[in-house]
Amino acid sequence: MTTREKLDALSGNMWWSWSPKARTLFEQLNPLIYAQTDNNPKAALAAADEDVLDDAEFQSDVDSVYDEFQTYMDQEPHFDDAPRTAYFCMEYGLHESMQLYSGGLGVLAGDHTKAASDLGLPFTAVGMFLREGYFHQSFDADGWQQATYKPLNPDHHPVTPVTDENGDRLIIDVHAGEQPIHVRAWKLNLGRTDLYLLDTDFDANPTELRKLTRRLYQGGNQQRIRQEVVLGIAGLRLLRELGIESDVYHANEGHCAFLMLELLRERLEQGELRVEAEQWVRDHCVFTTHTPVPAGHDRFSPDLFAKEMNTFRESLGLSVDELMKYGRVHPGDHSEPFTMTVLGLKMARASNGVSKLNGHVARQQWEGMYPDRELDDVPIGSITNGVHLPTWTCQPARDFLADHLGGDWLDKRHEEDAWHALADLDDEVLWQYRTMLRTRLHDYINTKVRTQSLPMTPELDPDALTIGFARRFATYKRAPLIFSDLERARALFSQADRPVHLIYAGKAHPADDGGKRFIQRIFEISKQDGFEGNVIFLENYDMEIGRMLVSGSDVWLNNPRRPLEASGTSGQKIAAHGGLNLSVLDGWWPEGFDGDTGKGKNGWAIGPQPSGDYGTEDPAVQDREDAASLYEQLENSVIPTFYDRDAYGVPTEWVNMMREVMTGLPAPFSAKRMVIDYVNRMYLPEPVES
Repeated sequence: MTTREKLDALSGNMWWSWSPKARTLFEQLNPLIYAQTDNNPKAALAAADEDVLDDAEFQSDVDSVYDEFQTYMDQEPHFDDAPRTAYFCMEYGLHESMQLYSGGLGVLAGDHTKAASDLGLPFTAVGMFLREGYFHQSFDADGWQQATYKPLNPDHHPVTPVTDENGDRLIIDVHAGEQPIHVRAWKLNLGRTDLYLLDTDFDANPTELRKLTRRLYQGGNQQRIRQEVVLGIAGLRLLRELGIESDVYHANEGHCAFLMLELLRERLEQGELRVEAEQWVRDHCVFTTHTPVPAGHDRFSPDLFAKEMNTFRESLGLSVDELMKYGRVHPGDHSEPFTMTVLGLKMARASNGVSKLNGHVARQQWEGMYPDRELDDVPIGSITNGVHLPTWTCQPARDFLADHLGGDWLDKRHEEDAWHALADLDDEVLWQYRTMLRTRLHDYINTKVRTQSLPMTPELDPDALTIGFARRFATYKRAPLIFSDLERARALFSQADRPVHLIYAGKAHPADDGGKRFIQRIFEISKQDGFEGNVIFLENYDMEIGRMLVSGSDVWLNNPRRPLEASGTSGQKIAAHGGLNLSVLDGWWPEGFDGDTGKGKNGWAIGPQPSGDYGTEDPAVQDREDAASLYEQLENSVIPTFYDRDAYGVPTEWVNMMREVMTGLPAPFSAKRMVIDYVNRMYLPEPVES
């Protein structure tokens, strides 16, 4: 194969999204085009500099990366007997060049699917071809968020049309009420996993149906239910047309739970009694619920549901009330809406939350469905989320870890023993590692802000404590909590001998004015005395900014209102980079933190241990108490520990905390461990211990 042919093969499989060396090759082809297209390999290859292609050293690098890719594709699977799994999710966070995601659910789904590829699972994923996806963020002169959309051109991305046996575009039909929706699909190669993306945006559909697959989480309930018909029902019909057989169907959140009703329809059509058909569906489906936030659970009024599902309901041979019962906590309440999460819970053999605390909260949320059971017996378990370390670990960190853990450290990343060698590293070595990554982040910030619409004037000290905060700007995540007492906060940022930098990034949903006000307030504060140059907001948060912040931040700040954080995986990504967490005890952190409250050996807790009772804490009281705890930790522990140096300029206590983090957190909070748990505890018909 020629160099260009190898590059073409590499660009056609998103394995490159977790290979920094592969991405570097494409950047070299045309750095300007690569940057302008959100680091898009296919776009860079299409505009490749021929002198680069002809360079002998570059060709040698291409050969090396291509061989690494082939080795990856040919490796033996981790399991000999893993069930064939079909995985459905509304969004997938794969890479910044494909805006198929809005936040944590999508990034989790992307990491899950990549880890399934790493393990060689017989795994097929289904999602939506979101041409406009989530929005591009910019700001007006007052710091008010603006949303624009950059349509995704399939010719510039690693997707291919799904065709039938005659080579014609395969079209799947579903219905919105009496109106047909025509659905086609695109195939995306994600390592050894196939991801099928559903698309209604073509001429066969009227305008109102074409837009169903354009944008994520926008429009009213009518558009949402139609999107979910496409995802769950058309998605399953697509797999049937392609002859893809599955042993288990994994509905990741309620958005895709209609796949369970389509499975039911298939069994009824084959002549099974309804009770037998229902049991078959339960025997073959698993369900994951993510959010304690009520708005995260789609609910459709009886009138809307009856109208939009009429044709499908008739194909089932059920009355409206009979169909509505599958999505009602109280089946006899004819006024109760249809809830997608309820459907998922009722029609799955196993259900889970995404952290131990989240599982407990989910049992509290839905215990009304199981009136004859004690809370602990509500059938919702938990598998704690993990992160795909190959995606989130930067190349300098990979090189460092390979030097000290061995070249096969990524293969063993889910094994706790594989990380123990880091405990023996000298203080100076670990501190140089942390300083190198912090400096790399500062260089990135200084370059990034030059292209922003939101003016920022960073004055970054390469030796200063750098705190990162990046996530969706939902109001419950309380991004400005640190500014609750402005003068106390100003004192933190005004110590000349102990400088602190706080780097923000995040998007508020276009309809969330509260989240937009949070960003605007941070912008206004960033211009004030004591904060200017130290409080920075990076606009248009995407996976590239995420990778940079989790690798370069000394501390990851997370202060949601308990218990609304399902998992919060961003804090897991900093561990391999030696970063420490300063977080409310919510989501995954109660499992990762090695203390009870306050300061532990591996980070800090904001506020008290969670009460364990969903919805009982007064938000105003919680906000005051958590703000006070945050200031206490920063003033008396975080900042002093960072700046308490030995004779060689090394903060020995801080470095000891780095050791605890780097040896103790990456393995149990890796996506590879997570997916192994899903196979053993959810996908196999008889669960086994991981």
